[in-house]
Amino acid sequence: MVWILTATTSSTLSPTDSIAIAGLAGRMGRTLFELANESGLPVSGGTEAPGSPALGEALTIGSASLTPVAEPAVAAQSATVWIDFTRPAATLSALDALRDTGVRGVVIGTTGFSEAETDTIAAAADRFAIVKAGNFSLGIALLCALTKQAATALGSDWDIDILETHHRHKIDAPSGTALMLGEAAADGRGTSLKALKSAPYEGQDAKRVPGEIGFAVRRTGGVIGEHDVLLANAREAITLSHKALDRAVFADGALQAARWVAAQPPGLYTIQDVLGL
Repeated sequence: MVWILTATTSSTLSPTDSIAIAGLAGRMGRTLFELANESGLPVSGGTEAPGSPALGEALTIGSASLTPVAEPAVAAQSATVWIDFTRPAATLSALDALRDTGVRGVVIGTTGFSEAETDTIAAAADRFAIVKAGNFSLGIALLCALTKQAATALGSDWDIDILETHHRHKIDAPSGTALMLGEAAADGRGTSLKALKSAPYEGQDAKRVPGEIGFAVRRTGGVIGEHDVLLANAREAITLSHKALDRAVFADGALQAARWVAAQPPGLYTIQDVLGL
């Protein structure tokens, strides 16, 4: 099978529309701000956490300058789309505050949500068009598709393990991307990841349970993100891999999602929807 990925989305934001960025002064926020300005996508506001030293300090990138505020409703007062790569509690709080703004679309790259928090986001999709993904990379979208195809084609005697590596500052584990890959594998086997997710291999009785999907986690240095899907039986093994070389790859996908989601009706969408996969 030959896979051809094409960027079918185009800008659906009008010249009077803009985006607002949560965590504007953070690593991801700065990258989003920089690339949005390079591509001509207006950024009208941004937030930082209460108590952050970045509050009240103008952030200047190139010819653009913004001063982050603490209140999402203030940051988004002129925005059409909200982009959020912060933390679960902050993202959920922002979703609630945005109900009183003109924001139509929301792009969520935050990871580490509990099941109940995920349900809250789904409920908010009655009001907003929301694109939620554990990873906005085009390559990861393809890796998910390949993982699902492999899991569908290979029998239950093939073990599936997902190895992910991130920088030392990442908190949630397994990563949102690893869970996306696990969900793709489980979907390929016709069930849910909740039914197949293995407990960590640890302790005196940590042997593999046939059919389950295992996860391994590494946190080290400044690694942006590396993911491997290992499929093996007793006679052969396959490895599907992706390595992020620049944090901008996630920002590129998020900005593409922002342009796309602005024209969508309320609902919960994935990066696969954005890319037409």
